[in-house]
Amino acid sequence: MSRQHTYPVVVTWTGNKGTGTSGYRDYGREHELTAEGSEAIAGSSDPAFRGDPSRWNPEQLLVGSLSQCHMLSYLHKCAVAGVVVTEYVDNAVGTMAESADGGHFTEVTLRPTIVVASPNMVDKAIELHEDAHKSCFIASSVNFPVRHEPTVRSAGQGTTAP
Repeated sequence: MSRQHTYPVVVTWTGNKGTGTSGYRDYGREHELTAEGSEAIAGSSDPAFRGDPSRWNPEQLLVGSLSQCHMLSYLHKCAVAGVVVTEYVDNAVGTMAESADGGHFTEVTLRPTIVVASPNMVDKAIELHEDAHKSCFIASSVNFPVRHEPTVRSAGQGTTAP
């Protein structure tokens, strides 16, 4: 049985400086993302496109969504497999190429550093990244590669990379 989910989000532009979009430099890129029951996220465009660097931009949010989705899928896979994760930090990076008619992401690389409870869990913890990638709803919805370069170590041990 197939299930369908919907995710309503409201984006409200807050960058009207009094003259609307009367000129490219005459309006702010500030906006808010809201969803029922959640706090607002302050957004803008990338500073390269006249955005406010103190606010989240759509490109960062896309990379963040991919990182979150992978992490949540990964933690689930670990729990089911008996791999006890005690720490998880991802230093994800996305690459976008600009062109005359816009731009597109060329790739996102996830670089999680994971700590597991026991040295005998390290190999399985590394292996589960591929399963987590296949299960990530967001990664399977984009048209560019999402790579993962995990580093895994056991508590009190050095690092191990695949």
